[in-house]
Amino acid sequence: MTYQLIEFSVASGVATIVLDRPDRRNAMSDEMRSEFVDALQRVAADGAIRALVLTGRGSAFCAGGDISGMKRRLDAPQGEVAFNGWSRQQGVHRAQTLLLNLPKPTIAAVNGAAAGLGADTALACDFLIGSERSKLTWSYIRRGLIPDGGGLYFLPRRVGLAKAKELIFTGRMVEAEEALALGILDRKVAASELLPAAQAWAAELALASPTALALGKGILNQTFERSAHEIFGLGSQAQAICYTSAEHRDAVVAFLSKSSGKE
Repeated sequence: MTYQLIEFSVASGVATIVLDRPDRRNAMSDEMRSEFVDALQRVAADGAIRALVLTGRGSAFCAGGDISGMKRRLDAPQGEVAFNGWSRQQGVHRAQTLLLNLPKPTIAAVNGAAAGLGADTALACDFLIGSERSKLTWSYIRRGLIPDGGGLYFLPRRVGLAKAKELIFTGRMVEAEEALALGILDRKVAASELLPAAQAWAAELALASPTALALGKGILNQTFERSAHEIFGLGSQAQAICYTSAEHRDAVVAFLSKSSGKE
């Protein structure tokens, strides 16, 4: 696929996806979502790619869903609104699920405002890094809506249930310092350093065993929904796979060689 609304690049095992509609503050249209899904699938399928950084072009990370989609909802015949909305939600959920379950570390470099679906998309990543320009809002309530990109799932896991309710019920803006204090942002750097810092962090994470990382991430994403017994069971199965990986074998051989004094 040729991309028109995102930029996709790979360097030193780190893929970078840039949402590229700065004139629309990188609002997520259906066309952009299609390109985004294709890029995520490329990242998942390419063994040479070991980590992903997601950011936006210009002053915003992502302003949420594109307003043209809202207009189409209002203009649709009454009897078609619900099904059309349900169909569109399937596309949203496909993209968010791909990002959440990507078997590689993901970092959102929140370069500006992340609103609504944009804030949910940032939270679908494993880590968020921001700058003094970062700000996030779950502004759905102001449009008579609820978070539909995963915010109802992601945000309580970041900030706790009561604070998640407050942020979602008010739709207020969370500036960078508060986001860092609440644990929404994991790191904060100067705006000029944001993308390089995110890519350097991704490159550091990319050094880990891809087998162990993918399996561990898949289990960690289920931790709050499953019992300790189930997590132990999943861990046992994953560890058995890790025992057979080239990364484990090479690491053990190197460790044993060092312990025995062999060069």
